Amino acid sequence: MVSGTSSPSANSEMIRLADAWKVYKMGMQQVNALAGINTSFSKGSFWAIMGPSGSGKSTMMNILGCLDRLTSGRYYFDGQDISTLNDDALSELRLRRIGFIFQSFNLIPQLTVQKNIELPLYYLGWDSHRSSERARQLAEQVGLGERLGHRPTELSGGQMQRVAIARALANDPQVIFADEPTGNLDTKTGLQILELLQKLHAEGKTIIMVTHEPDIAAFAQYQMHMRDGKIERIDGGEK
Repeated sequence: MVSGTSSPSANSEMIRLADAWKVYKMGMQQVNALAGINTSFSKGSFWAIMGPSGSGKSTMMNILGCLDRLTSGRYYFDGQDISTLNDDALSELRLRRIGFIFQSFNLIPQLTVQKNIELPLYYLGWDSHRSSERARQLAEQVGLGERLGHRPTELSGGQMQRVAIARALANDPQVIFADEPTGNLDTKTGLQILELLQKLHAEGKTIIMVTHEPDIAAFAQYQMHMRDGKIERIDGGEK
């Protein structure tokens, strides 16, 4: 089994894929976006998934983030086989245990910074006072404590990505998925976002990031290189 640790024990695994296949049919052709992958991601690790276009890295992210389903194989999340969960159960898992950071930020322009951060808590049923306090705490954590009343159009790209990170942290997720989190940012701002992700990793969060840039991937603890739906190699070690 390809893994980020030499011999991960069951209680150290956050995620495990067993003989994981994702197959798409395009006309008469069959495309193996994931081709029998066996791998695991330890709790508290920081990964970068890399590869050329068509390598399977985006499919891997969608599967791991419970945004798509395997064609066959097993997906274990914190020891639970979630391969056969229905859509409602997967939505609940995403809401309570997963955070997402997207390249395009995906903020709601009509809402303030505070309300954007609070959004997952609304769906979790938190009361307004508790949600407000949580949003303020997270805004301070990402350096936007004085921007709570601003809307996304009044923020820079780096500030919008910080709001997206705060929103991803709102439900105190076990895993944070970051899809090209610096793709729309200048070099200096992108570095600040990567340093923030490293800080979250140091605090014990499991982070899985997709990127095509080697210098971005270098910030992660492990680099998974994919090609043709398979894992080509894994680089890295403890940081």
